[in-house]
Amino acid sequence: MFVGDSLSLNHWQSLTCMLHVSVPNASYTSVRTGGLSTFTFPEYKTKVMFSRNAFLVDTVNTSKGAVLKLDSIEGGKLWKGIDVLIFNTWHWWLHTGRKQPWNFIQEGNNVYQDMDRLVAYEKALNTWAKWVDTNVHPAKTMVFFQGVSPDHNNGSDWGEDKARYCEGQKQPVSGPNYPAGPHPAELVVEKVLRGIQKPVYLLNVTALSQLRKDGHPSVYGHGGHNDMDCSHWCLPGVPDTWNQLLYAILLQFYN
Repeated sequence: MFVGDSLSLNHWQSLTCMLHVSVPNASYTSVRTGGLSTFTFPEYKTKVMFSRNAFLVDTVNTSKGAVLKLDSIEGGKLWKGIDVLIFNTWHWWLHTGRKQPWNFIQEGNNVYQDMDRLVAYEKALNTWAKWVDTNVHPAKTMVFFQGVSPDHNNGSDWGEDKARYCEGQKQPVSGPNYPAGPHPAELVVEKVLRGIQKPVYLLNVTALSQLRKDGHPSVYGHGGHNDMDCSHWCLPGVPDTWNQLLYAILLQFYN
């Protein structure tokens, strides 16, 4: 089960396509119920699921508006007993204005209009980490964190100040290092993972994806030149590489 935002959806879509290509004659079903999408190969008794959960922690509707609860993770009930869990969150943490899906942030009895988003992100990941340590049985469930999927909205990050987002990019960034340096959210992820007692595997896709400024749908992502998608990835493309890495790790684990 993939658990996360639309970048997890990107990852799930890539994997289901790759699996279908590997067994093209196998029957399958693809069903979406609410925020849960399930791709099933009955012949192999296999399900690959995607649960949309942008923050991992809970967002609760109240009379005063939507509240992002940094220390509540009731959604975790859905994750119990799954063989492989692949978590992701970051994309929505920086949204403001009309795209911000919450009105307040709550931690304990304290309610805030806003706070430093990286601080909030770390607090939420620590709540998730406690859930993993409390609820995951390593003999049954293998846990991954997808890592942070970077966007390419600022050409100065890769040394091209005049670039209009990722439009027209045809080549990856040359060299092994991204000019803007490590992604700050990825550093938070790595810090939190170091404190988890249960085994969690970091699928560290951030650095390799930072180099792929050419891998986004760009003007084709939302159906025209009036919008630009430099956050999600083309299929086939970068998420296929993420899944090749995932496959290599799974082979080691199950063999």
